[in-house]
Order: sequence, then C-alpha cells, then structure tokens
Amino acid sequence: MLAVFGINSDGLNLAVNLLILFLAVVFVALVYWTFADARRRLSDPLLIGCATVASFVFPFVGTVVYMIVRPPEYLDDVHERELEMQAAEARLHQLSYVLCPHCEHEVEKDFLRCPECLRKLKDPCTNCARPLDPAWKLCPYCEAELPATTAAARRARRRRSVVDEQQTAPHQTVPE
Repeated sequence: MLAVFGINSDGLNLAVNLLILFLAVVFVALVYWTFADARRRLSDPLLIGCATVASFVFPFVGTVVYMIVRPPEYLDDVHERELEMQAAEARLHQLSYVLCPHCEHEVEKDFLRCPECLRKLKDPCTNCARPLDPAWKLCPYCEAELPATTAAARRARRRRSVVDEQQTAPHQTVPE
C-alpha cells in the first residue's frame, strides 16, 4: 500500500487516505454546488462557467468567493416578483380613477369636472346624464345617439370662447 506523507503505520495511513477521499468528495460536491447554484441565480452562461471554473481551479476558496459575490436571489424569484409587479400595475390601471389631463389631480372615470381645477372633463349624455367620451357616437348606457361634434366644431367653440374672453377683458396696448 502506498504511504502518504511518508506514513508507515497502516492505521494512520488508512485515516489519511480516508481524509483525502473525504476532501476530494467535498471538493467535487462544492464544484457541482457552485455550478447548480450559479445556474439558478445567473442568466449569463459565461458567468456560470467562470464561477464553476473558479471553484475548480481554486479549491474551496473559489466557492467561498462565489458565495460572497453571487446575486442574493434566484432568477425564478426575480421573475415572479416582476410578474407580481406587472399584475399590480394592471390592477392599478383597471381602477376607477384616472388623472386630470390639466392639473394631474386624481379623478374618477365618471367625473364630469375635475374637483381641483374645475375644468370640464366629459360631457353628460342628454338622455341619461352619464359621462360620455368625446369620441363616442352613441351613449353606451342608454343607446341614445349623440349629436355629431367634429373636431372642427370643438375648435370653433374654443375660438369663440377665447374671443369672448378677450372682448370682455380691458384692452391692453403692447408697445412695438
């Protein structure tokens, strides 16, 4: 039998051989663990390979260094958290409130006016008084047909209201 470290005692030689076998098994297990853990935590195959090679080339130390610098969570956990965030964002979009386009105050979908800036958000239906989207051609609640309001007609109304405001305000002269 081969004497390790110059040990001639059979019992002591057996103990040393078993210790070396144990360390070899632990070394192989650590290299495999590093590879398996890196696959669960890293998405880049190059980084997985580097972690495994470092664990193999630098026995025990490579695994300890990998344990220090590895990402704190598994890829599955990251993916699950992202899905939960997307689902929460989707639920927020389905809530019954939106932001006022003028002052960005929180308003509900069925508000006709913003309670903060008092600007008109939607027109009421002439039949059922529910709020209507300007692009709708009929009321989806009572099926009443809506008068056709084109974009040009809306612009003309705005221009008329601006002109009326200018006529009622005192005239100011602008130096040239």
